[in-house]
Amino acid sequence: MPVLCLASGSEVRAELLRNAHVRFEVSKARIDEETARQAMQAEGLSPRDIADHLAELKALKVSARAPDRLVLGCDQILELDGTILTKPTDPADAVSQVLRLSGREHRLHSAAVLVEDNRPVWRITETVRMTMRTLSKSYVDSYVTRNWDQIRYCVGAYQLESEGVRLFERVDGDFFSVLGLPLLPLLDHLALRGVIET
Repeated sequence: MPVLCLASGSEVRAELLRNAHVRFEVSKARIDEETARQAMQAEGLSPRDIADHLAELKALKVSARAPDRLVLGCDQILELDGTILTKPTDPADAVSQVLRLSGREHRLHSAAVLVEDNRPVWRITETVRMTMRTLSKSYVDSYVTRNWDQIRYCVGAYQLESEGVRLFERVDGDFFSVLGLPLLPLLDHLALRGVIET
């Protein structure tokens, strides 16, 4: 039986758990993420807190359907100078996002929350500082054209595990958190609970 229920449709998060040999099943949370995020911004929550709250919201949504399961909710927020960038709407928006990040530092807030019996039992939010190199418009155009199918679901229009790594000159923080899951702290907690063997 799976030890974990992943409240996310992210294939990258699922692959990280599979590679770590954590038994899990996927039960995607059905929430209006954009509306929830906008409401939290209107309330004045910081980008880091929004990532945490959205991760909790997703886990609680799934836990309501399966209260006997340990549910993992995750979210990732890209912050540039206090503003939030979302997933690109189309290739032109992806080009615009990458050019906006070009030559600058931004932060990725990656949150994970475990919920059991409809209540949070563990949480973490890790922040990674990302410095993008200065990029030419021609390269960004060709990069987006080549990678659109993969980056269309990625905030900032990049994946560090593929060609997106070429966009960066510096990454300060945890690689797994860049991918959307603070994996090492999660594994530590699962081991402490006796959920996974060590």
